[in-house]
Amino acid sequence: MVEKQATIGEHLVELRSRILKCIIFLFITFIGCYFFADKIYDFLVTPYAEAVKNDNIDRRLIFTALHETFLTYLKLAFFSAFFISCPIILIQIWKFIAPGLYKNEKLALLPFMVATPVLFLLGGMLVYYLIMPLAIDFFLSFEKIATPESLPIQLEAKVNEYLSLITRLIIAFGISFQLPVLLTLLAKVGFVDAEYLRKRRKYIIIIIFSMAAVLTPPDPITQIGLALPLLLLYEISIFTVKIVEKK
Repeated sequence: MVEKQATIGEHLVELRSRILKCIIFLFITFIGCYFFADKIYDFLVTPYAEAVKNDNIDRRLIFTALHETFLTYLKLAFFSAFFISCPIILIQIWKFIAPGLYKNEKLALLPFMVATPVLFLLGGMLVYYLIMPLAIDFFLSFEKIATPESLPIQLEAKVNEYLSLITRLIIAFGISFQLPVLLTLLAKVGFVDAEYLRKRRKYIIIIIFSMAAVLTPPDPITQIGLALPLLLLYEISIFTVKIVEKK
């Protein structure tokens, strides 16, 4: 029995339905995350709190505008909602494209659908557990105690600026960690091969360090912290591309 092919209109209707489901889920998740914004705030501030808990200074985070904390909580809620919704969005994308694929194509693409959120999560965990504590220690090293001849230099971090920094780093690392997925997909369509990637390694090193300098604050900790994992992921990509070529 021959299956009836869907028309362009039917595809557009289904696409609209998938997008609507993603938006509804994102909105509901956003509302839920806003009610727990203070818990999310506590979680994201933990690296800073742990870094300064033993320095015998009464630390705090400040805000300098009446609406600043409210807007910060909205940003946190949206960031958390998008993070939670990513698997659902990927599932909706998969359900939309899967009916048009052959069985072998589904088996080829499914690992990438799984690897994408996993790699994003690994990038975020690297920021939270390693990069931020090291960066905070580095920045705090520029503080200066008071002397008879000079005033002290002490950090008074703003809520909005700190949370913007850590969320921006999580997003930057998460997206950057998609490098193996991107290169392996390009290899599957014949755009690159392992030999091509090996020959251009020296150029990629320059590109990665330049990209790390743009995506991270102007300090060596976060820049090197992003560049080195990307170099490792690039080498892993060469290995995965070689496997694709064999298959």
